[in-house]
Amino acid sequence: MINKVAIAGLGLVFAGSSVFAQSLSDAKKAIDAEQYQKAKSMLKNLTTTQADKDENFFYLGWVYLKQEYVDSAKAAFNKGIAVNAKSALNYAGLGAAAHVEKDNSTATTNFNQAISLAGKSSTPYLYVGLGYLLPVSGSAVGPTGSAITPADADAAIAVLDKGKAINPKDAVLLVALGDAYRSQLKSTDAYNAYSSALTIDPKLPSANVAEGVLWRYADNFEDSQKQFEAALAIDPNYGPAYREWAETDLRASTKDAATYDAKVKEAAENYKKYISLTDYSTETQMHYADFLIRTKDYVTLQKVATDLSASAKSNLRVYRYLGYAAFENKDYQNALTALTKWTSQADPKRLIPNDYLYLGRTELALKQDSVGVKDLRKALTLDTSQVDIYGEIAKSLYGLGKYKEAGDAYKVYSERSRQAKLTDHFYTGLSYYLAYTDQVDKSDKDKTIKPDTTLLAYSDSAFVYVARKTNPPYADAILYQAYINDLKETDRNNIKGLAKPFYEQYISIVLAKGAPSDKAKKNLANAYVYLGRYAQYKDKDDAKALDFYTKAKDMDPANAQVVYYFAKKGGGKSK
Repeated sequence: MINKVAIAGLGLVFAGSSVFAQSLSDAKKAIDAEQYQKAKSMLKNLTTTQADKDENFFYLGWVYLKQEYVDSAKAAFNKGIAVNAKSALNYAGLGAAAHVEKDNSTATTNFNQAISLAGKSSTPYLYVGLGYLLPVSGSAVGPTGSAITPADADAAIAVLDKGKAINPKDAVLLVALGDAYRSQLKSTDAYNAYSSALTIDPKLPSANVAEGVLWRYADNFEDSQKQFEAALAIDPNYGPAYREWAETDLRASTKDAATYDAKVKEAAENYKKYISLTDYSTETQMHYADFLIRTKDYVTLQKVATDLSASAKSNLRVYRYLGYAAFENKDYQNALTALTKWTSQADPKRLIPNDYLYLGRTELALKQDSVGVKDLRKALTLDTSQVDIYGEIAKSLYGLGKYKEAGDAYKVYSERSRQAKLTDHFYTGLSYYLAYTDQVDKSDKDKTIKPDTTLLAYSDSAFVYVARKTNPPYADAILYQAYINDLKETDRNNIKGLAKPFYEQYISIVLAKGAPSDKAKKNLANAYVYLGRYAQYKDKDDAKALDFYTKAKDMDPANAQVVYYFAKKGGGKSK
């Protein structure tokens, strides 16, 4: 946990809660600045002193939503409706809570009710739009990141456009509209929305910050920083500017190895300023924990999470961070304890594939293979939309020799993830190939086992893809195509030569590169043996067969089929 004395040393001073103004306007300003504890304290007071105003209950519920306390949020929204049965804002809040919980039917009903009651106010439209942009339970990405589905973004844009038609001067709504566009990488539309917001209200720091994030997405770090500085010129205590500045530093660090260390350090300092300017709450520090995961600073993360877990008011999610950090620091027993607590006690809607990935990997590290594989499979099925996680799961399953499951995971990852590389397509093919050959080996001992030929089809498809995408074709992809076609030769007395062109192509590719490696020599020996066998039994050309077997022997004298061939030819000596 960040030391409070250190924060004071940054020169950023808090006012005590007793002197906070108690108006709704100030509470809303605190929400915008992500000072959620401060806002919550003010709003709790307002719901008591001004209990007849439904808006107070809505904004209290909204703070709870931002802090992921959905049940408390719903309770506040319902109280607001009890005060005013036609409270458009509180129906928007109930819709947002249902959206977070993936209850789309209830969300739509409440959103529609909010709009029907909105009248000539654009504010309900704003919060319906923001409701669509909230991350749903189990999402690992923030409200304006890639976790927002195109359908949710389109719904947000549609309702925000309607709000804009009612009040074209609602600058806050225009920022939300820009965020919706930005979540789908529609940069021009986002920029136009942010620019319009700043034209209407040049003193709106959230618009500057949003535009700075847009420049970050374009890797224009200089203009991005200028926008954050502009926001801080308006309000030096506007914490979100430092948070996004930190995120920008982190992205910039990946673009230039020479400045990596300096940028990561600057990012950490900016994030500390963000926390100091908010309210030092558990939720704010969990944002910091998310940041530490992205910086891969697992030593600091484990300390932050350990301190947070000791708090009586701790959010259960700290055990996710504690588990991740402990695993990365090879503290497997503490990782298991934390992750078991998190996955067993958290609302299932809050769990993400990474949770079971880390739990499974921890169990594997502790030699608990059976439960480890079970939890890796849970990670696979928990949320099929989060495809990037499949790569990690596939590697773990492959390492365990669970080739069929690994192939399934690699297939999804290689086909659907933007992060996938040709290597992942190759391992898709290799996993399925090994899964099939395992079945073949088992069928030799148990005739009731029938090898699944669809595995070969999946494998061949992956290797064909790799070969087509490389020039010259990746040699090992060609080699495995040869192996696959060789396996299709079920009648050894009637060789069709299905693998022949692939072995010939493999030989040509490898030899064109110069002297082959030791591994390549063994593979070349296998290729020459196949061609020798084909010449011997299909072409009936013993001289050609001898030539191929001699080449195979030059590559790998210990090859079992080479040894057998020459032993049969003449006591182990070639002619």
